[in-house]
Amino acid sequence: MQIAEALKWASTELSYSDSAAIDARILLCTTLEKPQSYLFTWPERVLSDDETVRFQALIKQRAEGQPVAYLIGAREFWSLSLKVSPTTLIPRPETELLVEQALARLPDGEASVCDLGTGTGAIALAIACERPNVNVIGVDRIADAVSLARENAGRNHISNAVFLQSNWFESLAGQTFSMIVSNPPYVEQDSHYLNEGDVRFEPSSALTAGTDGLDDIRYIISKAPHYLTENGWLLLEHGFNQAKPVQALLNQQGFTQVTTINDLAGQPRVTLGQRGER
Repeated sequence: MQIAEALKWASTELSYSDSAAIDARILLCTTLEKPQSYLFTWPERVLSDDETVRFQALIKQRAEGQPVAYLIGAREFWSLSLKVSPTTLIPRPETELLVEQALARLPDGEASVCDLGTGTGAIALAIACERPNVNVIGVDRIADAVSLARENAGRNHISNAVFLQSNWFESLAGQTFSMIVSNPPYVEQDSHYLNEGDVRFEPSSALTAGTDGLDDIRYIISKAPHYLTENGWLLLEHGFNQAKPVQALLNQQGFTQVTTINDLAGQPRVTLGQRGER
């Protein structure tokens, strides 16, 4: 097959998807180890037998629902190229709102940030790359996720972020931070969402948190005041229908300036608060 023919065939195989053409191009670029511009420059270039077999195998996996990010082993987030694996969630564009809000509230000069449930390290590394004078710690209870986040730090030449294995605050005794950020599990355990799209292949432990999806958020909010400096901020990503209960939980723990920020789709996405007096 020529490149143009291969893309046409793949788009037909993936016709169920709104992103069929995009997915086909990404997977062919991965197969050929070429940028997308190459596909448009050389549409008549003929694939070798080996390239055809590899490309068809990738398209078959994608047609079965495998996320593109897992198939190519990488995902772009913020200004970073992150390695991903099935042990972690795939970083999503809407989570960049959490990074934006964190950067807007970090104090000038030196500061410290803790990213709870860091996964690929996406949030921690995005903050660290924008603020080289900020010390960032990312924690995750999964050892493979910690290793992946460390690899992503090296991959992006970021030296002011460290990662360690910890079940939430478990390994952080005695430490305090200017800011705590988290994109924790927040999906209801019986949600139909778990049977749709990429999430079918992502680790359920990184998605679900009890019957109302708030178990981990409750825990984080209850413990966070002990790990925040005076006037320190807590920022949490959550589901579109969870803003009110998350606000209530923050208020109950004495947080002030409790606010919810909508994402680009107009959905409540990030709720934050500032630590009140102890």
